Amino acid sequence: MSGEPFFDRAVVDALAARLARVSDDVGRQVTVMEVCGTHTHAIAAAGLRGLLPPGVRLISGPGCPVCVTPVDYLDRAIALGRRSEVILCTFGDLVRVPASRSSLEHERAHETDVRIVCSPRDALAIARENEDRTVVFLAVGFETTIPGIAAAIAEAEADGVSNFLVLPGGKLIEPPLRALMEDDEVGVDGFLLPGHVSVILGADFYRFVSDEFEVPAAIAGFTPADVMRALVAIVGQIRDGCARVQNLYARAVRPEGNLTAKALMARYFEPRDDRWRGLGTIPASGVALSPAVAWRDASWIPVDPGVPIEPHGCRCGEILKGVIEPRDCPLFAHACSPEHPVGACMVSSEGTCAAWYRHARMAVGGRA
Repeated sequence: MSGEPFFDRAVVDALAARLARVSDDVGRQVTVMEVCGTHTHAIAAAGLRGLLPPGVRLISGPGCPVCVTPVDYLDRAIALGRRSEVILCTFGDLVRVPASRSSLEHERAHETDVRIVCSPRDALAIARENEDRTVVFLAVGFETTIPGIAAAIAEAEADGVSNFLVLPGGKLIEPPLRALMEDDEVGVDGFLLPGHVSVILGADFYRFVSDEFEVPAAIAGFTPADVMRALVAIVGQIRDGCARVQNLYARAVRPEGNLTAKALMARYFEPRDDRWRGLGTIPASGVALSPAVAWRDASWIPVDPGVPIEPHGCRCGEILKGVIEPRDCPLFAHACSPEHPVGACMVSSEGTCAAWYRHARMAVGGRA
């Protein structure tokens, strides 16, 4: 680690010792869930689980947008891509996720026009360059990504680019948090709230976590010191018998969030019921295009995606819910690996299984 305070090993070790003392004061095991895929990766990469005291259990939640995307979304995307007039545009981590019978990677190798882009505006540029074809952007992501998609739609509207469509797959963070807090099987004592999504939504957005459910929470950045400081804060709230949302990422997260980004989302998208891998259908947890631009929804293009089939033996859904850890899945590190993924959690860089495989499987007793 470098000498910077956010990475300084002495600072992290001191926070770990403080966490152990606070945990001892609680007198029982505490379960904290991180609900951000970037946190999952950062925690595994830094080996932070190895610094936790016995009284603190850290589990991963549904914070990877690619992982929570249901298999039928990919089936429809593949069916769209098989139409000769369609160009599919997607972020790279969606390409290798297995669908029911294929994957975007497999389709791309068999002449389906699948293009990897870095932003929705890249897809819009492809639409400008290919006026005789229909460009479909696979719009998967949380509130971090949705404003950028909305901005691309706004630009397409302003410039009259009529061949730019999206396949809505965006997800909203509040409904699954509520579902997790209402689920006795999960048993979360506190939340390590996402950093990137919070930049958009703001710290005040999460008041329902503490006010309605009396669950302690903290917003954190992604360095080792950020995460350990947040865990100390969360366990400290439990020790003190209080619940509030502490913003420990004030260098990036404001109380009100990003008002421009939120206004863009509200203008071009509206909530809809949606299905999550592992959590099922959650009311108002996804987004649909607003009526004014609903014609840009690629879902109206007639295709037959077939009956969705979940990967046999994959327990990705339970992992996303925090009920089991990757090492509890019999496929982990055997039939399922980053080179040959069976489930979505092993594909994305934000996936829990991928993070464990790359960084934590030996340190925590996982299979080699």
